[in-house]
Amino acid sequence: MTKKSKSPVYGVRAVPLEKIRANAYNPNRVAPPEMKLLYDSIREDGYTQPIVCYHIKEEDVYEVVDGFHRYRIMQTHADIYERENGCIPVVVIDRPIGDRMASTIRHNRARGSHDVDLMSNIVAELTEMGKTNAWISKHLGMSADEILRLKQITGIAALFKDEEFSKAWE
Repeated sequence: MTKKSKSPVYGVRAVPLEKIRANAYNPNRVAPPEMKLLYDSIREDGYTQPIVCYHIKEEDVYEVVDGFHRYRIMQTHADIYERENGCIPVVVIDRPIGDRMASTIRHNRARGSHDVDLMSNIVAELTEMGKTNAWISKHLGMSADEILRLKQITGIAALFKDEEFSKAWE
């Protein structure tokens, strides 16, 4: 994170649900029992954590970086929507797309599991953006072996163009 005087959490704002949208890259999935538990938690305790978004100024919409399932609860439960007056607590980060993707992964990995196919697609996208394995490892908390396995899943030869391979086959 770039140096700032305050963390984003000090700038929580109430944003109308209609101005928020999901991102296209989140590989995190939550099973129905855990979604029910999340709903119960929000119903009983309210929103205790804001969702993290990126503000797309040209469209005046907020794209979710972290907190998709908390956002989804308000979308699917009229009682929560009404109680919260149609607004959800949001903090905003102003980062380029690659950094937002990395932030989503860091948040998710700290909490749970990922869909392997979606994770491999993210590694592919970051690689195609020019991010190195070292960058991906550092920012997504992955080992070199994990990155290699995810690249292999996509089967895209271009992802390996900068890899050093063993000369054992020669």
